[in-house]
Amino acid sequence: MTRADDEILEYLEMHGAGTPKSIADEIERNNDYIGVRCRKLASYGLVEKPSRGFYVITDIGDAYLEGELDASELEQNDS
Repeated sequence: MTRADDEILEYLEMHGAGTPKSIADEIERNNDYIGVRCRKLASYGLVEKPSRGFYVITDIGDAYLEGELDASELEQNDS
């Protein structure tokens, strides 16, 4: 997990949902980098992509932010 990952999850928790561009604009990061990180977070189940280019935080993501889940416990899902 990177600092950007935490910032992405915090953004999604606060705003409910977002696109890589809206997240990148808010946290002042590169749009392409945020897209890569969102896909990585989705592969670990921390965020979901209900529609093209649109991400929401999951219960697992909320648990991670609350300190109830250690990142080392996450398993990557390549599907």
